[in-house]
Amino acid sequence: MQDSFDVTTIVFLALAVFVIWRLRSVLGQKTGREQPPLDPFARRETPDVSRPVPGQAADNVVRLPSAGADRGAPPAVAAPRWEGIAEPGSALARGLDEVARAEPAFDPRSFVEGAKSAYETIVTAFAQGDRATLRSLLSKDVYDGFDRAIGERETRGEKAETTFVSIDRAELAAVENRSNAAQVTVRFLSKLITATRDAAGKVIDGNAEAVVEVTDVWTFARTLGSRDPNWQLVATEAGQ
Repeated sequence: MQDSFDVTTIVFLALAVFVIWRLRSVLGQKTGREQPPLDPFARRETPDVSRPVPGQAADNVVRLPSAGADRGAPPAVAAPRWEGIAEPGSALARGLDEVARAEPAFDPRSFVEGAKSAYETIVTAFAQGDRATLRSLLSKDVYDGFDRAIGERETRGEKAETTFVSIDRAELAAVENRSNAAQVTVRFLSKLITATRDAAGKVIDGNAEAVVEVTDVWTFARTLGSRDPNWQLVATEAGQ
């Protein structure tokens, strides 16, 4: 009985050892490198596939188009350089191109603003007989004509009065560059109150109370590339 019990016990012990050995071989052993249990709420960093893995050639990395790139959209088209000033291919546009080639900093919009200021200054100076102001803004030929008209007016004892109401429009009419001697023509549309009085103060020309529309076409010139930034008035004519 005792021998039978001992044999049975030994058989069960042997089976237990065998089962434990099989489980260890199937499940393996802990090595300290096992991944922790998955936490579904933990934040995960997205791998950056744009950077090559150390030891891996960069050519093996495939870069996808960025989210902002729309390969179906047409390429952007640059606006014409003189948009709003001159029609592409026109004589005016070609003239502006010639001036810009000689002097890249030339800005036609700034030029027109300066021309408006010069226009008002010259008209006012002529009415007041201000030769010093005119001399700095006019070419010699134009100044001589203005000076002569002022002198004749003074000889007759007349006085001119001019009041600017507004400059309604100023636009480039022509641009030309010959051997860096640039000429820019501007058409002005303005509203003025103008009158001429005799020695007794009587209005003999114009109207001291009426606003009149005046169109003038003036041409300014300058040697491009020179240190003198000033443009001079070289021609005037009444516009239509």
